[in-house]
Amino acid sequence: MLAAISPEVRPQQPITPDWVKNAVFYQIFPDRFARSGRVTGLNLQAWGDQPHFHKYMGGDLWGVIEKLDHIVSLGVNAIYFCPVFQSASNHRYHTHDYYQVDPMLGGNEALTALIKAAHERGLKVVLDGVFNHASRGFFQFNDLLEQGDASAYRDWFHVEGWPLSAYDDARPAGYHAWWGNRALPKFNTGNPAVRDFLWDIAEYWIKQGIDGWRLDVPNEIDDDSFWQEFRRRVKAINPDAYIVGEIWGDAHRWLAGDQFDAVMNYHFTRPCLAFFGAHTLDHPMNERSGTGFVPPMSAPEFGQRMTEVTQMYHPDVVAAQLNLLDSHDTARYLTAVGGDATAYRLATIFQMTYVGAPCIYYGDEIGLPGGPDPDCRRAFPWDREQEWDNTTLNLTRQLVRARHATTALRQGTFDVTYAEGDQIAYARAHAEGNAHVALNCAHHAARILLTGVQAGSYTDVLTGLTLELSGDTEIEVPARSGVVLVPARAEGIV
Repeated sequence: MLAAISPEVRPQQPITPDWVKNAVFYQIFPDRFARSGRVTGLNLQAWGDQPHFHKYMGGDLWGVIEKLDHIVSLGVNAIYFCPVFQSASNHRYHTHDYYQVDPMLGGNEALTALIKAAHERGLKVVLDGVFNHASRGFFQFNDLLEQGDASAYRDWFHVEGWPLSAYDDARPAGYHAWWGNRALPKFNTGNPAVRDFLWDIAEYWIKQGIDGWRLDVPNEIDDDSFWQEFRRRVKAINPDAYIVGEIWGDAHRWLAGDQFDAVMNYHFTRPCLAFFGAHTLDHPMNERSGTGFVPPMSAPEFGQRMTEVTQMYHPDVVAAQLNLLDSHDTARYLTAVGGDATAYRLATIFQMTYVGAPCIYYGDEIGLPGGPDPDCRRAFPWDREQEWDNTTLNLTRQLVRARHATTALRQGTFDVTYAEGDQIAYARAHAEGNAHVALNCAHHAARILLTGVQAGSYTDVLTGLTLELSGDTEIEVPARSGVVLVPARAEGIV
C-alpha cells in the first residue's frame, strides 16, 4: 500500500465548491423513481408492488427526465443518483461495467440526455461511485473465475486460496469480499493497474459532464494516497466538482482538504430523529435499520449536539455537508418516527434552515413511508397522487424557496438562543440580515423567546405574516410546528 501524504504537506484550509453551499439535493434510487416505458422486453414487478431484494420495478433515466418538472418544482438544484452503471442488481452496487450505464436505465444515451436536460434547468448531477468492490459479473473478476491462477487479472483482487467459490456458500469463497458478501469481490487497490482503472473511471464521467461523485464506503479503501490522487484528477478536470463520501462516523481523516469535500452527514440525521421524533420513535424499526438505536433528546441536548456538529470540521466543510434525514440505507424518516408526519415536517423545517446542503430522499416530500431495506426503496406513486401528503409537499416547496431567497439560511452562523423542554430557537446571522427560527415539538402551543433580534420587518415563511420585531421578544408558536422569520425584503419566500 502506498504511503499517505504526510500531515505537514496537507492543505491548511479545505476548499469546497461554492455551489454546494447554496444547493438543495434530491436523492434518486433509479429503479424506483419513474418508469418511462421506453425500455421494453423486461421481466418487471408491477409499479408500486412491495419492494424485493432481487426484483426490478423498471425505473429508468428517461423516466427521470420526464419528471424533472416535479423535481424543479421543489426548488432543488442538484440530484444525487444511486448507482447507474451496468449491474445485475436493482440497486446497482454490484457493478459489471463502469463505462456503461445499465441498459435497463436507458444506457449511456439516457444519461447524456439527462445531464443535458438537468443542466438546462440549472440542476447539478452527482453520481454514486462504487470503487471499493465490483461484482461477480465484472469482466476482470469473471476472467479470474474462468482462468484461476493463470488469470491476467489475478492481482486485481485479494485471492486467499484456490479454488474460488463465488456462488456456493457451503465452501470458502477464497477471496476478500465486502463484508463477506461473495457477490461483491473487493478490489486490490494496492495494484497500480487497479488504481489507474478506477481513477480513469472518475475522470471519464467528469469529462462526460457530471458534477461530482458520491463515494460508496470509501473508508474501506484504507489508503489516503488513493483518494488524494482521486481528488487531484477529478478537480483537474472540474475544480467545482463535488466529492462527498459515505462516512458514518468521524471523518476528519478525509476532510483535511486533500480528499473529500464533505460527507453524508449522519451526525445530522440521528439527532433529528432523536428530538423531533422523541415521543414516537419506533425503536425496533431503527435497530433493524442503518441508524441503530436512537435515544430521545430534549431541546437542550439537541441544541448542544447540533452546535457541536457545526464545529466538527472546518467551516467550509460544514457548509458543504450533505444533510439527510434518511436514505436508501435507512428506514424512511416518517416510518422511523412511527408515522408521525408532524415530526417529519419539524425535521424538514430544521433541515432547510440549518448549516449545510439539505438532501431530500425521493418521495419523502409526499409522505412516502418505508421500513428498512428494501422497503425504504419503494416506487414513487405517480399514479396515486390522491394519496400524496400535500401539506408536506407544500411545506417543502415553501422552505426551499425561502432558503434560496435568504442568504442567512444558507450561509449564516448557527446560534441556539433558547432551548427548554420541547422548544428550541436559533438564529442564522449574516451581514445581509439575520433569520430566526423557533420550533415547538410539544402538543400544545407555546411562547418561545427570541433574543437579540435586529430591529426590522420579518416575514414568517410558514404563514406569510409580516412582523415588526426588535430586541428580545416572545412569539406564539403552534403545537408541533414552527416559525421561520426572515428579513421581509427577501423576495420570493412565500
